[in-house]
Amino acid sequence: MLTSFLGISRLYKRIISVFADSILLSLAFWGGYWVRLDIAMPIQSVRHWELLALLIPVTVFIFARLGLYRAVLRYVGFKVLWTVSLGIFVSTLCLVTFAFFLEVFLPRTVSVIYFAFGVLLIGGVRLFFRMLVNRGKGGRVPVLIYGAGSSGRQLQLALNQGQEFFPVAFVDDATHLRKALIQGINVHSPDMIGELIMRFGVKKILLAIPSESRAVRQNVIRRLEPFPCEVLSIPGMADLVGGKAQINELKEVSIEDLLGRDPVAPIPELINANITGKRVMVTGAGGSIGSELCRQIIRCKPEKLVLFELSEYGLYAIDKELSDLCEHEDIDVEIVPLLGSVQRQNRLFTIMSNFRIQTVYHAAAYKHVPLVEYNVVEGVRNNIFGTLYCAQAAIEAGVETFVLISTDKAVRPTNTMGATKRLAELVLQALASAQTGTRFCMVRFGNVLGSSGSVVPLFRTQIRNGGPITVTHPDITRYFMTIPEASQLVIQAGAMGCGGDVFVLDMGQPVKIMELAHRMIRLSGLALKSDKSPNGDIEIKITGLRPGEKLFEELLIGDNVEGTSHPRIMKANESMLPWVELRSLLAEVDMACHQFDHELLRSLLLTAPLVFTPTDGICDLVWKEKLAMQQYTATSVKAGIEFLNTEAHPPIH
Repeated sequence: MLTSFLGISRLYKRIISVFADSILLSLAFWGGYWVRLDIAMPIQSVRHWELLALLIPVTVFIFARLGLYRAVLRYVGFKVLWTVSLGIFVSTLCLVTFAFFLEVFLPRTVSVIYFAFGVLLIGGVRLFFRMLVNRGKGGRVPVLIYGAGSSGRQLQLALNQGQEFFPVAFVDDATHLRKALIQGINVHSPDMIGELIMRFGVKKILLAIPSESRAVRQNVIRRLEPFPCEVLSIPGMADLVGGKAQINELKEVSIEDLLGRDPVAPIPELINANITGKRVMVTGAGGSIGSELCRQIIRCKPEKLVLFELSEYGLYAIDKELSDLCEHEDIDVEIVPLLGSVQRQNRLFTIMSNFRIQTVYHAAAYKHVPLVEYNVVEGVRNNIFGTLYCAQAAIEAGVETFVLISTDKAVRPTNTMGATKRLAELVLQALASAQTGTRFCMVRFGNVLGSSGSVVPLFRTQIRNGGPITVTHPDITRYFMTIPEASQLVIQAGAMGCGGDVFVLDMGQPVKIMELAHRMIRLSGLALKSDKSPNGDIEIKITGLRPGEKLFEELLIGDNVEGTSHPRIMKANESMLPWVELRSLLAEVDMACHQFDHELLRSLLLTAPLVFTPTDGICDLVWKEKLAMQQYTATSVKAGIEFLNTEAHPPIH
């Protein structure tokens, strides 16, 4: 019946509302006399019926002028009581006035009782109807809203107008809000969360604290982890204020809130030094780090920004995003999208010289550890010689500053990717000591949250698909940093370099990947499936370390480190090779790559001063296939010879 009523047209709903209000006004009118006189005699009076017949249409007209019939009943709030009270107050004045002129018997207390009954009946019926509609909607999920501030209140209003969630209570840390009633919903202490979940059957907890610091949000999330509810959050305050998101756009708890930390405000002199008013080039501009560097650089207003990228789609995507950003934020920067490979030195020199590049951020590299193990020659070519060619082109073109994006895997590398990045660092250190025209520096840091190939989006996908979550080793740990923070620190570190400097970013505390998987399962409102809990939702499967993978990452080769003017940037004093010695090593590595001699290439990387201690043998897929073919051929030849030499084969007729 309720569904049928909700489905009729607005006109009919208004007619029904007017009819219902007429009946309720009549009840309030006669109820006032009955309570005051305790008799039903006025009902028999024709003059009283005439008074009521005049009062009802006047009151309905007043309600219409106040907009009471324009309100959608299922969305009315307690504000409707104010509108009804005002309308009934005017109606009461009309009642007294009409009774005086019509000379109808009207005790003074009857008008007061009429006002009270009118507000209770007219307003109460509307709120009761809203409650029935909200509770009667099938499929609406009962939710708790954590945060009773302005964002939480706006979120509650938005959810009440939707069809998906039904807010049942607020939770807030502020003691002055405890037991308050906000828009019909009580505010409770966080200590009551468990009881509220049981009482209302809550399935989700919505975080509405976008203006709080990341540290506060982390504490709140940690407090919510034990409860069997999915935790969702509203967009950040910057996105809400900037109009990039709406209050009801709920999303999974960001991994930055789980693992990140509040970033340190950038030092203007450092972040603008190599960018503002200058011609800047970013290699690997379409990658995770490269694209975020471009976003940060654009806001520092360079004269020109050259995007250099091998992937056509990657270049298209970042070019379009930056162009839209410039238009939206009214930034006047010339953006130059260029396709190319860092392994073509002539292309690099032509670009740097023609565009008169002053600052280069070299982010182009192959970073996925197992893939580089499977494609050793290409990894060496791109990471070592790509860096060498970029650096030499920069020197020849007169570039002022060259910043290499390095990695913590370059420290005592156990894989080819880390070894190539450490050798790339040695290349820049050697070139820095061999000339003074271009200032070279390197910035070394660990994993960034949400980058391509990162464990976090992989876990999200696996949880969404019902598991299992794959972890390579139960004890594996990693450093994490948000991409925006890492990019800001890279830019600032680049401004500190004097030549050949190796900067190390403060990555905070290392994180156990197994613990991260457990937390993501709990925050999705699911339970871990294990031998102890066979009825759980998501299983964690240990797959074993991949080729070249470390259990623990390091940021320093030695202990010789010193601070800088930025609290999260340190300077490492690492050993280096003179250019003369390094050049001969690079020539041998180049020849080994050209001849696809993987044994020699591995030997050269082992003898170089990289502290390279591989955990696996040579894993290059082409090399392994070549060995398999050689072994197959040798086996076939050996079998043929044995067959011809045997005396048991039959004679030929």
